[in-house]
Amino acid sequence: MAQGVKRRLRHSSAGLGEKRIANDVFRESTRKCPASRYIPNVLSLIREHRRFFLAATLAALALRFFFFVHFPQITDDSRIYANLATTWLQHGIYGQTPGGPPGQPIMPTDARLPGYPAFLAAVSWVFGAGNYKAVLLAQVFFDVATCLVVADLARRMVSERAAQIAFLLVALCPFLANYAAAELTETLEIFVTALALDGAAAALSRMNEGKSALSLWAATGMAIAVCILLRPDGGLVLAAVGIYLTFKAIGWSARRSTPRPKLVLISLIVLAIFSLAPLVPWTIRNFRTLHHFQPLAPRYASDANELVARGFNRWAKTWIVDYVSVEEIYWNVSGDPIDASKLPSRALDNPAQRDATLSAIAAYNESNDMTPEVDAQFANLAAERIRAHPLRYYVVLPVLRIGDMWFRPRTEILPPDPRWWEFNDDAKHSVVAVGLGLLNLAYVAMALLAIIRRRSGIRWAGLLVAFILLRSAFLGTLENPEPRYTLECYPAIIVLASVLASSLLPGRIRAKKLET
Repeated sequence: MAQGVKRRLRHSSAGLGEKRIANDVFRESTRKCPASRYIPNVLSLIREHRRFFLAATLAALALRFFFFVHFPQITDDSRIYANLATTWLQHGIYGQTPGGPPGQPIMPTDARLPGYPAFLAAVSWVFGAGNYKAVLLAQVFFDVATCLVVADLARRMVSERAAQIAFLLVALCPFLANYAAAELTETLEIFVTALALDGAAAALSRMNEGKSALSLWAATGMAIAVCILLRPDGGLVLAAVGIYLTFKAIGWSARRSTPRPKLVLISLIVLAIFSLAPLVPWTIRNFRTLHHFQPLAPRYASDANELVARGFNRWAKTWIVDYVSVEEIYWNVSGDPIDASKLPSRALDNPAQRDATLSAIAAYNESNDMTPEVDAQFANLAAERIRAHPLRYYVVLPVLRIGDMWFRPRTEILPPDPRWWEFNDDAKHSVVAVGLGLLNLAYVAMALLAIIRRRSGIRWAGLLVAFILLRSAFLGTLENPEPRYTLECYPAIIVLASVLASSLLPGRIRAKKLET
């Protein structure tokens, strides 16, 4: 009955009185029929708008194949992941095969979580070891599937029209498309992050109706588990969902409305169990094989016998605010010389500190290797700078790093120069950098305006905001502000942006608040 009423509401050209009567009938029918029965899922939406979704999907594939053909990226991290996958597949040992003469022993490691190497091993098992093209093609299709998941999230939180716009925004997003052509964790991490947020939204809607949603929380937990197995910071999804559900439970309790506190507590336990259970065998393996407790991966993705330049890292954290310094200085350690002329003025507070800094850099440049003695020099410099300016270290610099990660043009794996604002690059590359920067700004600005102006029209908006804020706060603690780290937030950004876009763009379908 409800579907028939909805069709009449869409196509009727009757007067206001008839529309009012139709609305009354629609409300009455929805009271009798639960929301989950009369609101179509996203697949029904696709069937209803076949041409739109077909065109958007073809555009998504075309954009991703463009990056696949012209800008495929195989980085040092890619080779590490590929080594882990190949060794695991061929020898049954999760470790790295060192370079040099054959026959050297395999070194077991916990430097990288096993999620992405498992994906590479699966692709290698089907298409052959070292088949990078097959990996990138698989990622292309995962990225297109992300369009569908984000559209479903927008459908649950906003409306059918917002779902269509969200699908298109993901399909045409170059920041997601170019990482589909890079053998890195980002594409899969973004997909499962969107899946986890979609599952959480579905579970919250079910609980808001006073029903149990334990199966949905279990599914959400499994998606979060994959997030964590791909990258340690995937645990931030669990934190955001858990914190939001707790606050919603307090609100429900204050209003004496459903669900019961006991059901919320059980839901949190189920979510945590399914999110963290897959880490148990990984933790046991690390303890038995490597003889230490490690449920995730080391902070600096290092092996036990590898020197971590903590002093240098802490010193870098006292002045780095942008990705340029990461490329020009931070990544040079160890193995490449540090060009002291690239240091910004904020890295040198006074003449004495300048001399000490140049001395430490010169000591490192003698061998291009970070020794404990040189690292101690940088540690002393870091301690001095933090002691002199604690507010700068703990507040100002993290905020600036967060801003840089959010608002850079996102050309870090594309040809444009990282110093795009100096316009010393090829003219077309400068145009691309400026254009991508403006596009990124548009995505983020639309999301912010939606939160400010139309938050009441977004169900569970706090879940998306909590995830964005929590992840941004975490990223501010890193000394290497890489823009790719904020891409995991883009499903949330796009859903929020679709709210504003759906209110501004004309269309045949009037947005209706959905409740599934």
